[in-house]
Amino acid sequence: MKKHTAVMASAIAALAGITTTTTAQHTHTHNHHATESTTQDQSSKVRYATESIDGLDIFYREAGTPGQPQLVLLHGFPTSSHMFRDLIKDLQDEFHIIAPDYPGYGMSSAPSTDQYDYTFDNISRVVDTLLELKGFDDYVLYVMDYGAPVGFRIATKHPERVSGLVVQNGNAYEAGLEEFWNPIKQYWESGSKEDRDALRGLLTIDATKWQYLHGVRNESVISPDNWLVVQPLLDREGNNDIQLDLFYDYRTNVELYPSWQRYFREHQPQMLITWATGDHIFPESGAHPYMDDLPNAEMHLFDTGHFALEEDGDIIAELIRDFMNRLDSVTIND
Repeated sequence: MKKHTAVMASAIAALAGITTTTTAQHTHTHNHHATESTTQDQSSKVRYATESIDGLDIFYREAGTPGQPQLVLLHGFPTSSHMFRDLIKDLQDEFHIIAPDYPGYGMSSAPSTDQYDYTFDNISRVVDTLLELKGFDDYVLYVMDYGAPVGFRIATKHPERVSGLVVQNGNAYEAGLEEFWNPIKQYWESGSKEDRDALRGLLTIDATKWQYLHGVRNESVISPDNWLVVQPLLDREGNNDIQLDLFYDYRTNVELYPSWQRYFREHQPQMLITWATGDHIFPESGAHPYMDDLPNAEMHLFDTGHFALEEDGDIIAELIRDFMNRLDSVTIND
């Protein structure tokens, strides 16, 4: 009985971490292998983290290894870096990738409009700071929807850091602001509460689902996870006002279109255009003017909706891979 009690006591002590030398060595060796394995596998996994910037916790997804060609993914409305979840996994083997959530979106801080001024200038400054903190200084920018005014602000500020641009339904020309934008333009002109309130329907679950499903070839391949992730974030207290403030501030992007177009003409950045022709928000008419300023740009049109990655992400991923590898080859040869 005493022997049995001693064995039980030893077992309890081991579970509590009070082990014999042999057990401690075995535990240490096991943990050493786990740490070593984790280090080896780190570059093959997506990492999730936050950085504190201007008093905000800015969430981002990161994959790949420092030293690889850099790819920055800038999301649109009303989503977050979640829209890039599959693209990151498709490209993380070759590229160092970062995809932030803007203030007010995804897992980043979303202070009220009384506490933070939601403008595209402020969002671009936050993203620019994050890139500097993470050592991104020679990158390709993937811009989509709201990602375009964020990314083009950064590109015109740091043209030497941008090795190329991937544009997916992100506007820089007034030709691309068609019928969908009429009530928003009316709000720009009046700034009235009435015109502001008229836009609240764009923040509902029906509108969010419409953005994902309108113009696609096959609705059955579009995951409902999209709007089940997006809508609860839109529905957070105070978030509607965040989005309405940004609808109003979007007018500042249109004012900057001439300067972005001048940047295209003067710097001639390499550009890959992957445009969804079924997008009612940013229609195909917004794609073609890029070719006037960037005659060497490469354009691919996709018969799908606003969020082209949902239906044609595998093809777009390979186009990006080829585009970035060609850029890297040119850099090496130079």
